[in-house]
Amino acid sequence: MLQDEHIVVIGASGFGRESLDVLRAMKEDGAAIEISGVIDDAPSASNLGRLKDLNVPYLGTLDHWLAGPSTNTKFVLGIGSPSVKRKIARKLEKEGFTPYTAIHPSAEIGSNPSLGPGAVVCAGAVVSTNVRFGKYVHINPHATIGHDATLEDFVSVNPAAVISGEVRIHDEVLVGAGAIILQQLTVERGVVVGAAALVTKNVPPDVIVKGVPGVWNA
Repeated sequence: MLQDEHIVVIGASGFGRESLDVLRAMKEDGAAIEISGVIDDAPSASNLGRLKDLNVPYLGTLDHWLAGPSTNTKFVLGIGSPSVKRKIARKLEKEGFTPYTAIHPSAEIGSNPSLGPGAVVCAGAVVSTNVRFGKYVHINPHATIGHDATLEDFVSVNPAAVISGEVRIHDEVLVGAGAIILQQLTVERGVVVGAAALVTKNVPPDVIVKGVPGVWNA
């Protein structure tokens, strides 16, 4: 009989607890996992209280946890910020830890997907056919990823956003809630697409897109 995989979630804030919901739903659906607890370097008192309400242990800071006994525990990055995700992932990978890919049972995953390590796909998300994810891609509740889209490393897509077919999103892009990116466009590295923005043309790196249609400063 296979032993359960032990999972820690990094981050006690909103997306960290949403990631807990994904893991709990997977466990209820039969996944052989155990949630060991949550790690956070500076949790607020309110978030610690919320973890207590969920009966999920707070395991301390990342450095404190790494200084403890060696384990085979895998991790989920429950953090929305792409740049912070990259920093923490590098640290954990350097220490030899492996990311866990968490997909809510209610998410719809199309044919021929390639979902990279450390992905988190929340409840109600739709990932269409032939979609490609890099590492640590996060898809929030009820977001839609269209056919043949590619999302590279550390991309975060917030609730109800729509990524249309054949879009390519480069590393460390944050797509805001309710934003729409039209088909066959490219969004370069480090972009923030604001909430409810409509992207109608290719986006250069390291800009903030706002409005309908979406605009940005040079």
